[in-house]
Amino acid sequence: MPKTIDYFISVVSPYTYLGSRELERIARDHGAEIRVKPISLPKIFPHTGGTPLPQRPQARKDYRFVELKRWRAERDMPLNLEPAHFPVSDKFAAPAVLAAAELGGDPLRLAHAILRAIWAEERNIAEESTVHAIAAETGHDADTLMANAKTPEIAEIYEQTTQEALERGVFGAPWYVVDGEPFWGQDRLNFVERALAGNKA
Repeated sequence: MPKTIDYFISVVSPYTYLGSRELERIARDHGAEIRVKPISLPKIFPHTGGTPLPQRPQARKDYRFVELKRWRAERDMPLNLEPAHFPVSDKFAAPAVLAAAELGGDPLRLAHAILRAIWAEERNIAEESTVHAIAAETGHDADTLMANAKTPEIAEIYEQTTQEALERGVFGAPWYVVDGEPFWGQDRLNFVERALAGNKA
């Protein structure tokens, strides 16, 4: 039976962006299914001790840039350290990813394109027109997808997915779960790969 990766993401997180292609590679190499689960970190943080970026001490903000530079080079991916549109609302983007899954589209591809739009293309994903355009660029029926994304049903799924994350101990993104074992952060993807290979060591 193929293994699955429960993939809890923030559609605005630079680390979710940096790890997305490597996760795809790992899943492909091991024949694993990725279940994309967008979550709301502003709703996660108050319950788990997290601090929104603008409220963090300056030393932590400074070190964040050091790490982003390192991982940008390590992953060989374009990434603007201070993109024009960040922090940014996910009010259209996260529901769009959920709608893609519900409609049989490609939520993983859409999520990566949204992340790339923020971190490499200086696009404002807080605008519905931008998310609509990205949906079309990734092969979706953008009109249908965006209409579905604005339904109460998708809003409820977003709430449920965020609640599921809390119940499963998720406190940040990206977060991966393989056979019940959690992994926080794209810098743990080597351990995700070992778990898929059946090596827990």
